Amino acid sequence: MIDLAGFWAALDAVPVADDAEALYGVSTEDGRLRRENLTRYLSLVGDQADMLLVAEAPGWRGMTNTGVPFTSMRELGSAYLVPPEPTAPWEASSRVVQAALADWNGPLPVAWAIFPHHPFAAPDRLTNRTPRPSEVRDGAPVALALLEALGASDVRVVAVGRKAQGALALAGIDAIAVRHPAQGGAKQFTEQLLALNA
Repeated sequence: MIDLAGFWAALDAVPVADDAEALYGVSTEDGRLRRENLTRYLSLVGDQADMLLVAEAPGWRGMTNTGVPFTSMRELGSAYLVPPEPTAPWEASSRVVQAALADWNGPLPVAWAIFPHHPFAAPDRLTNRTPRPSEVRDGAPVALALLEALGASDVRVVAVGRKAQGALALAGIDAIAVRHPAQGGAKQFTEQLLALNA
């Protein structure tokens, strides 16, 4: 089992702006549920993973509900806790990523977001906004802590989209970039990701 102490410490230290939502705080029932689901996910997938997929930020339809990166309610398996009042049943990017991983050979990659909080267009939490450069800088140590927990020297880092790749570069992490699955990129994302599994 991977040691997540440094990861949780880094995650809990990331500042939260007024137009962002901390997903894994232990002070709320929703936060505890997401934290438990993320712990289960990292325990199930992280022990064997040799790839880290890093996206930009959680979306309101997927990770914000489940706590599991690139996983909406539709993809949430029986190993996880079900949130009592999800904001959406599915997310397009989650569907594409999960479909691409369905035929994966070998250990599944671990997915994460370079900015771990949900950035939204205030005051509407049911929106997504691009994380600010300062937020990306604040979130980068969490990705580094996760990479260390996974065994950094044995893990390939893949950025899901150019924004994630740029954010990782600012944190000193060299990453291969694949197309983000949103906005018409599903086919290219799937082809590029599966090519890394060859």
